[in-house]
Amino acid sequence: MAFRGRRVWLWRWRRNPLKRRADAVESWVLLAVWAGMVLAGVVTALTTTGGVERGLAREQAEWRPVVALLGAAAPGRARPHSGTAGGERVWAEVRWSARDGSPRTGQVRVRPGSPAGTPVTVWTDPEGRLVGRPATPAEARTRATLVGGVAGLCAAAVPFVAGRALRARLESRRIDWWGQEWARCGPSWGGRATW
Repeated sequence: MAFRGRRVWLWRWRRNPLKRRADAVESWVLLAVWAGMVLAGVVTALTTTGGVERGLAREQAEWRPVVALLGAAAPGRARPHSGTAGGERVWAEVRWSARDGSPRTGQVRVRPGSPAGTPVTVWTDPEGRLVGRPATPAEARTRATLVGGVAGLCAAAVPFVAGRALRARLESRRIDWWGQEWARCGPSWGGRATW
């Protein structure tokens, strides 16, 4: 087990006679990368979450349920109710009237074997187009949080990757510098010591 000694906080920014300029640059790059990651991640997450919440709230306010009628009998055979709200569904054409009174038609999923004229609840936007059921407030919060979190992580990855690339470049330059220094000083170390 290797001896590590005491952990020294902020060691990268302390004075040290062996610290080179490249070490100082790397320490400031590291600080900038961490600050950029936090800032980009938090700002993007909050902005995205707010935008998704506003969009879902607008859907909840604008989308309305409409009773549509099945235009023709649904394909398939009617089955006895299994006691659940879900179950097998088939696509069928329905008719409804938009808010302005214009007739509309569209395809929705219904129970197999439903007769023509069966009322079906569908959701429409302000233009009368078919849409899905809007998210509940709890679903909207969950979606907004998940989308905001993923967007924040992606935004934080940008400064992280840029910082890694810059640190790799600094490391490469440091190794080149060490090679030059060794080429200059190394040959003088080859002689025999005299006592």
